[in-house]
Amino acid sequence: MLKGQPKGLFVLALANMGERFGYYTMLAIFVLYMQAKFGYTEDQTSTTFGIFLSMVYFLPLFGGLLADKVLGYGKTIALGIIIMFAGYFCLAIPTGVGTGAQIAMFGALALIALGTGCFKGNLQALVGNLYDDPKYSAKRDIAFSIFYMCINIGAFFAPSAAEGVSNYFLEKDGYTYNADIPALAHQLQNGTISPEATARFSEMAAQQGYTGTDLAQFGDSYIASLGQSYNYGFGVACLSLIVSMIIFVGFRKYYKAADKTEKEKQAQRDPNAVELTAQQVKDRLVALGLVFAVVIFFWMSFHQNGLTMTFFARDYTQTSVSGFDRFGFSLLTLLPFAFCFYGIISLFQGTTARAKGVGALLALVGGGCAWWAYSSFPAEMAISPQIFQQFNAYFIVLFTPLMVAFFSWLNKKGKEPSAPRKIGIGMLIAAIGFILLAVASTGLPTPEALKGMGGLSESARVSPNWLISTYFVLTIAELFLSPMGISFVSKVAPPKYKGLAQGGWLAATAVGNYLVAIIGYLWGGMPLWMLWGILVLCCAVSAIFLFSVMKKLERTTRDA
Repeated sequence: MLKGQPKGLFVLALANMGERFGYYTMLAIFVLYMQAKFGYTEDQTSTTFGIFLSMVYFLPLFGGLLADKVLGYGKTIALGIIIMFAGYFCLAIPTGVGTGAQIAMFGALALIALGTGCFKGNLQALVGNLYDDPKYSAKRDIAFSIFYMCINIGAFFAPSAAEGVSNYFLEKDGYTYNADIPALAHQLQNGTISPEATARFSEMAAQQGYTGTDLAQFGDSYIASLGQSYNYGFGVACLSLIVSMIIFVGFRKYYKAADKTEKEKQAQRDPNAVELTAQQVKDRLVALGLVFAVVIFFWMSFHQNGLTMTFFARDYTQTSVSGFDRFGFSLLTLLPFAFCFYGIISLFQGTTARAKGVGALLALVGGGCAWWAYSSFPAEMAISPQIFQQFNAYFIVLFTPLMVAFFSWLNKKGKEPSAPRKIGIGMLIAAIGFILLAVASTGLPTPEALKGMGGLSESARVSPNWLISTYFVLTIAELFLSPMGISFVSKVAPPKYKGLAQGGWLAATAVGNYLVAIIGYLWGGMPLWMLWGILVLCCAVSAIFLFSVMKKLERTTRDA
């Protein structure tokens, strides 16, 4: 998988991994932060979340234009890192809960979105440029799988980092995390709390060691402490961006030759520059537009992980695990198990005795360390809602090599699906993921009914394995769709529109991310199984549409 790749790929992938670690650390706690600190309703949270995500993925359209027409890729990317750093720094500053604090938060989000617009699409375009060289062109799909895998290595560690930092500072104030306390505190402030919920709130205050009788005072103190702990969690992103900048600038020599816009290539008469007819340009842009239209609905569904799936983890999923369920909720088991997993792959795929021996050693040591860590866990472990977001990234890190091997095997047999066909298959798999969540939600009270109850008891909550299974299926869907989509854009985009085309892919993602809020608006009186069913329908219909225009897409892909 790694053999024969240009060194520039690893430099760019590592720079991106650092930036994504910071981004997903922030995203893991962002929704929880808004509701806990400011008392935002589901509608307000969904609107803010949807607009922010849409801007993060829409502004690369303008970042691509800036790079293509003015600054070039490298300078635009560096500018993006600086702007993002300013945004995360502002978000990390502890503030009050008034209007000024909310304005400061929105300003920080605007900077993060603007910086990401300069950074994200242009970094992907730079990776694509590495594979315009005929020596590497056949490795383009594998390269983007590696690139995508590195993104998710950063994303995997992010929820644990957010949880660790937040819990550390919360515990310094003498508190432990309880997801129900902020909501009940805001209900008390607003005068909407029921007698049943008041009784539960009083019990929770006592569990936190509060001996007074003024529940409002306790609620204010807890919210202030939790909000500040989230601020410090956001600060992790600042550190990760410093690392990204060092990697990107310090190792520029490895990708310098690819840091050329199409205008610069033509000026230098680069032999790799492709001349297309007006009709070819039109056909490619139409093909890109059709794919963009479909992936909108994938991202609308997939990025529920940061919104309604986080609500589901917080309000409906068990808050502690025991038995073997504990295995998946600690880095002490997940990391060595990953080494064990890779060792097993090397044992079977290795072509030399040394490779097989190293694989066997990794499998034994990794498996042994994972089991030793697991055996030392307490009988019951508390889990927080944001930790579930690690599973998508972890599954991507685990299964990317298998997917690459699987597609390589199909390629040798002449049966590998085209990139558009993989995207269509990914949409169908995503529909299956939300079917699982619909089944898990059958019989659960609506979110609106839950508020009057003051929350569910532990025994009434569903097993965390339902969410983990959903993340697993969505990960397989993502591996069929996202890295293949980025590679498809890189390959099909007319040369003079490469930065713009990558921005267009991200702009389509932006529209999907804005539509994420639509599902958030339905979080209230609608039965949960019906809410997830809407996402099943969106994914299935999108897949059917894509397969209906498949011949046109595959013809354009072959000609590219």
